[in-house]
Order: sequence, then C-alpha cells, then structure tokens
Amino acid sequence: MIVYNDTIILDETIREEWLNWIKTVHIPAIMATGLFSSYKILTVIDSPNEGVTYCIQYNADNIHQFQQYYMNHLHKFQAIHQEQFPEKFVMFNTLMEVIE
Repeated sequence: MIVYNDTIILDETIREEWLNWIKTVHIPAIMATGLFSSYKILTVIDSPNEGVTYCIQYNADNIHQFQQYYMNHLHKFQAIHQEQFPEKFVMFNTLMEVIE
C-alpha cells in the first residue's frame, strides 16, 4: 500500500473554515478520482510550528494509482487549495510505502 501524506500548517484564523472545506469539498473530490481507497485526517499534537498542523493521508493500493493521481490531478488540486486559502497555509507532501 502507498500512503500519500499532505501536511498542512494553517493560520489559526481559518481553522474551522478550512476543516469544513477539506471534509466537504476537497477530500470528496480527491476520493472521486477513484485512485485512493481510503484516507485519514490527523492533527499534529506537538507541532513546533505556529498555527495548526494537519496531516491528510490518502491510501493507494499501488504506486501506479498514485502516479496516475500525480500526473493527472495533483497540481490541479494544489492550485484549488491555494485559490481557496491564499497565503494562509504552507503545505508539503510525503510519499510512503507500508512495510507491515
């Protein structure tokens, strides 16, 4: 299994609006691509960063599904996120493979 992780550090002032948008618009649109089998939303308890830090983990059955997402959807979704909350967050991504 492949885990694609978005880590987002938010300005505290948009926390509730962002979380609502992520749950009702953004994640459903990503899941509608059919390339991920499940997801989790996590918050980082001991983040050293200012603001609030969330992680969204999307699970793909294999690397080919992630590659399809990357080539056909990733940049579009990142642009929409930036348009929705300009200059209110920092995001970075991590790609991992489940060993056990």
